Amino acid sequence: MRFINQEDNSNLITRLDNIVKDDKISHAYIFEGSACIDKKAFAESFIKGILCSRNLGENCGNCNICSKVDHDNHEDIIYISAEGGSIKDADIIEMQDKLKTKPFGERNIVVISDCDTMTVRAQNRLLKTLEEPPGKSVIILLSENIENLVQTIQSRCVKYRINYFGSENYDFMFDKAAKVADMILNRQPFYKVKKEVDDIMGSSEETAAFLDGLQVVFRNMLIEKTKGISLYKNDDIINNIHAVETARKQIKEGVSTAYAMKNLLLKIGG
Repeated sequence: MRFINQEDNSNLITRLDNIVKDDKISHAYIFEGSACIDKKAFAESFIKGILCSRNLGENCGNCNICSKVDHDNHEDIIYISAEGGSIKDADIIEMQDKLKTKPFGERNIVVISDCDTMTVRAQNRLLKTLEEPPGKSVIILLSENIENLVQTIQSRCVKYRINYFGSENYDFMFDKAAKVADMILNRQPFYKVKKEVDDIMGSSEETAAFLDGLQVVFRNMLIEKTKGISLYKNDDIINNIHAVETARKQIKEGVSTAYAMKNLLLKIGG
């Protein structure tokens, strides 16, 4: 199947290929990845593999179906994204009404971008659809951080992580995040820590990559018991992960990057 981030996600792509070829498509998926990754394009590659009639298990990229998916005008695909900072109950109600309509092809497909911005009420309503999906519907949730989704939704979806640390730029951001975390653990002065991230403030993509890298560093401390675990309590690390997510949300909502980053560094360095 033709995907973006092909080399960085070869194992995942092989799994998705086999799912389509073996006709073992689940009713719901979560694709988690950094804000830097075009998760929608990645999901659409999977969708084209599901819908394309020219080559089972492949997305030819040339047929009418693939073309419609590329141009966001396929009749059987329902798109939902956050408006005003969140996905609300009314958005899910509208999606549920559309799912009652018989698809032109074999199945309806829903793509929910920014799914981790769903209100609790919207998540509870979506849960009803995940528990009783109509027909052969497929619901794909795109998330930057699945920790913001209630556990009941996570448990009803097949979860995949889309990698991006394969390029030189992203490797650099991951190394920078690891360095900043190390500086904070060793109680380096705030001005030194801030100076380390000043050079990425002008780029939204680099800032997003840095924040994602910082979350990975802290998660690794919890999962792998890596360096720093003796200096941080588990609750402190979890709080740091949430602090990174808060900074990410603030920036997306229009808060100054410099302000959000300064608050983040103060929180995780406290």
